[in-house]
This record gives sequence, C-alpha cells and structure tokens, in this order.
Amino acid sequence: MSRAKALNEVSGRSILILNMSDQEKRPFSRSVLRLLASVLVGLGMFSILQVALIRFLNPPATPLMVHRWLSGKGLDFRWRSLSEISPFLQTAVIAAEDQRFLDHQGFDWEEIGRALHEYQHEGRRRGASTITMQVAKNLYLWHGHSWVRKGLEVYYTTLIEVLWPKWRILEIYLNVAEWGPQIFGAEAASRRYFGCSASQLTRPQAALLATVLPNPRRWSPLRPTPYIRKRQFTILHQMEWFEPIQKPH
Repeated sequence: MSRAKALNEVSGRSILILNMSDQEKRPFSRSVLRLLASVLVGLGMFSILQVALIRFLNPPATPLMVHRWLSGKGLDFRWRSLSEISPFLQTAVIAAEDQRFLDHQGFDWEEIGRALHEYQHEGRRRGASTITMQVAKNLYLWHGHSWVRKGLEVYYTTLIEVLWPKWRILEIYLNVAEWGPQIFGAEAASRRYFGCSASQLTRPQAALLATVLPNPRRWSPLRPTPYIRKRQFTILHQMEWFEPIQKPH
C-alpha cells in the first residue's frame, strides 16, 4: 500500500469518527435543552400557583418574618382583614409609599425615572418601589440584594398585578409590612405603639405609622424625631388626596 493511500484511509476514518461524535452530541444537547425547558416551565407554573393561592389564602408568614424569628427574639404578627384596618392607615400608606398605586400596573415609571436621574446627576440613591413591588419582595423573596433577586421581584410584581385586585395587594401589604423590631402588620403595630386595634387608629396615628415604614428598625412612632414629625405633617395633608379602598363583601 502506498503512503498516500494509507494517509487517505486514516483521514477517512478520522472524519467518520468525528461525524459519529457529532451525531452522538446532538441528542445529548437536545436532552439538556428539553430538561432545561421543562424545569423553567415547572418553575413558572409553580410561581403562578404561589401567587394565585395567596389571592384567596392569607399567608401564615413571610421569609423576612422567618428570618427575624430565627434570631430568637420572638415575633408579633396578627392578621386583619382590610375592612378591619382603619381607612386612615390605608390613605396614609398610599400617600407615603405609592401615590400612583391605583393607576399603575405595578411599576411607577415616572418615579423610577426620577430616581435614576437623581442617581446619575447627584449620586444619590433612593428607592422607587411601589406597594406591589414591596409585597412581591416581602412575600416571595429572600432577604438581601442581588440582580437575580431584583429580576424575580419584577417577575412576581407582574404576576401579582395580573392575578390580584388592588384591594388584595393593599391588604397583604398592611399585614406583612415590618413596623419595628419583630413587629409585622398593622394590628401588631397599633397594639404595640398606641394600645388600640388597627381599626381604631386616628389620622395622626396612621400618618405616624406610615412615616416610619421606610426604616422601621431605626425609626419609632414612640420616639419621633423632628424629621419624622415634619414628614407626618406632610402625609396628613396628602391623605386628603386619596380615598380608602373598599373590600368586596
């Protein structure tokens, strides 16, 4: 056999082996893609079920509540229906946290744009989360900061706005919001700070509770600083712009 012929045969075998290897890899790649697709579909269905169930069932706790409880300092959490929470607290929270709550679909793009502008030109960071975004974060996500978490927050916010009415979003928010160390929800906060139920809150008390929401572990309605008093006065004025949401019977 000539040298040239031998080289041709070796080359042919090499090409055949490579072709067989490619053919073996393709089914494996397809299997991996099918598995990934199945996992993504499964996770999507699970998250939709998560949100759909809470439309009708009251959550027993949130990840943040569990995190606080594991610190060993106890937990004060008492669920109340929206109809059992003072309408003053509803309007105070909307005035303080999300004035376009009834108009947007989960994202206040005007406020987000303003926050981005301030960061780019002044280097100042401030939140632009809506009430719905805060519900998504508190109810379904872990405590911390990351791009993955922020992406999931956007996803869950969209699901909540699609599957829940506004009254349910506000009801959940008022019950799971942190209002102080180991204090969650309007009823626990009302009892702890004012010695009354959430249904009995006055306008000034409601405005004061709404004022401390951005930093409830540092600010307290029992020890209002001059800034908190000033903010409370502003919220009291802005509460006149909003009407409480009625829960259907």
